Amino acid sequence: MTRAPGADGGGARDGPGGFAPVPVTRAALSCRCPRCGEGALFAGLLSVRPACPICNLDFSGQDAGDGPAVFVIFFLGMLVVGLAAWVELRFAPPIWVHLALWTPFILGGAILMLRPLKAALIALQYRHRSLRPPPLA
Repeated sequence: MTRAPGADGGGARDGPGGFAPVPVTRAALSCRCPRCGEGALFAGLLSVRPACPICNLDFSGQDAGDGPAVFVIFFLGMLVVGLAAWVELRFAPPIWVHLALWTPFILGGAILMLRPLKAALIALQYRHRSLRPPPLA
């Protein structure tokens, strides 16, 4: 576990548990817990664990929603449209070449971008103290 110096009460602390702050980019790119930076955030491809296996941070209150998908659509859309326009103007290939090029690029890019963007939104929720358990029904 990564503890801040002075986690015993003296010195700088992140907050609950006295963990040193984990940069959002590191937590996002490694898809790790935003509090300890060590526990795996995902149980499957996009399924968030109920809690961190290392520091026991409760993830049941996370609400990334459609945010990661929206960012993927915007980023990947800009990239693919720009590259497809460049390929069309430069080489003028038949339509089947565009289908063969961009379909796997879009599918692979979406899968590769969704996990880190979802992890980034969860890390930002933790950073801004909005990662709370859902209300009891």
